[in-house]
Amino acid sequence: MKKYGFGVDIGGTTCKIGFFETNGTLLDKWEIKTNTENGGASILDDVTASIQEKMEKDNIGRDDVQGVGVGVPGPVTGDGTVLQCVNLGWGVVNVAEELGNKCGFPVKVGNDANVAALGEMWQGGGKGYSNVVMVTLGTGVGGGIIVDGKIVAGARGAGGEIGHMMVNENETDTCGCGKKGCLEQYTSATGIVRMAKHRLAEDTQETVLRGIEPLTAKDIFDQAKAGDTVAAGMVEELGKVLGTALAGIACVVNPEVFVIGGGVSKAGSILLDVIEKYYMERTFHVCREAKFALASLGNDAGMYGCVQMILD
Repeated sequence: MKKYGFGVDIGGTTCKIGFFETNGTLLDKWEIKTNTENGGASILDDVTASIQEKMEKDNIGRDDVQGVGVGVPGPVTGDGTVLQCVNLGWGVVNVAEELGNKCGFPVKVGNDANVAALGEMWQGGGKGYSNVVMVTLGTGVGGGIIVDGKIVAGARGAGGEIGHMMVNENETDTCGCGKKGCLEQYTSATGIVRMAKHRLAEDTQETVLRGIEPLTAKDIFDQAKAGDTVAAGMVEELGKVLGTALAGIACVVNPEVFVIGGGVSKAGSILLDVIEKYYMERTFHVCREAKFALASLGNDAGMYGCVQMILD
């Protein structure tokens, strides 16, 4: 008899909901608006209503549903308590307990980056491995660490927050977290452009990049692929910073594979190659067996990971 699960990836604008068979097959997905009014008080009610509507529409019995997995943009403790989600208006909320009471199913909750890593391990770029580090290069830099198939969330849910590792003690600009010299300031999409603008202000070399406004991370990779030496130098610097950071992470968790996702990962092999180059130069020799792969589930990774959580 088939069993089903719901994966709910709650973001600041929308909640992505996936309806899955527990073998990993995504049967349907849809989005509902994230209502952040009144401190996000109605979010879990809206999720419950959407799940119930789907079950009624497809004639799914309650006994056929194994549970609901939830990803949220904030730190999560082992019992499913969210320790503040600014984007949702939440303070400290035990999402597992509250949603479980509302929908009547077992609920598991994880940080959105961590569950995305779990999803990529289960059905994406990390499939076939149980020790995975996922790096999400988007507007910011997120991370998810999986050891022996389990999320490493840490004591206060901050495990995997690799974007806020300090990588440059001489940085004068401030990161969004309030600190200076974070990895995110160099390897996020916005960080890549920030560094490029610094380079262009200091460097008089001819480059197509000077004529592009507004400049994006994609422009930098595209011009590097086209042979622009200044753009290629910027990509090289990115690979040096990120490859070095991952070399340090490997000495702690020794992953089988690094899965690189987020918008910046669309650059493809030019990105993987330069990260791997510096990683291999700088990591402990035992860690050189690690593979590098692109994430393959895109924006669905969180939903997949949410469902994977409830299979345990």
